[in-house]
Amino acid sequence: MTAGAAAMLQYVFKVLLSAIVVVAVSELGKRSSLWGALLASLPLTSLLAFIWLYRDTGNVAAIAALSTGIFWLVLASLPLFLILPALLRHGVAFWPALGLACVVTVGVYFALVQVLERLDVRI
Repeated sequence: MTAGAAAMLQYVFKVLLSAIVVVAVSELGKRSSLWGALLASLPLTSLLAFIWLYRDTGNVAAIAALSTGIFWLVLASLPLFLILPALLRHGVAFWPALGLACVVTVGVYFALVQVLERLDVRI
C-alpha cells in the first residue's frame, strides 16, 4: 500500500469513527435522554483529537496546548445548554430556538476570547 493510500485509509477511519460517535449519541438520545446526554457529555471528540494528533505528530506540546484551549472554550459553549432548553420550554419552535442559542453562544465565544486576551491567556 502506498503512503498516500495509507493516509487516505487513516482519514476515512477517523471520519467513520467520529460519525459513529455522533450517531450513537443520537440513537441513545432517542431511547434515554440520560444515556444520550452522558455519552454526549464525555469529551470523546477531544480524546479522539488528542489520539489523532499524537499518532500523526507525536507532539505532546501541541496536545497540551489543544487541551488548554478546549478547557477555556468549553466554558463558552455552556450557555447553549441552558438557553436552548429554556427557549423550548417557553414555546419557541425548535429551529428558531436552536438558531438563537447558537447566535448567543457564538457571541459568548467572541467575548470569552476577548477576556482571555486581556488576561494574557493564550489559547
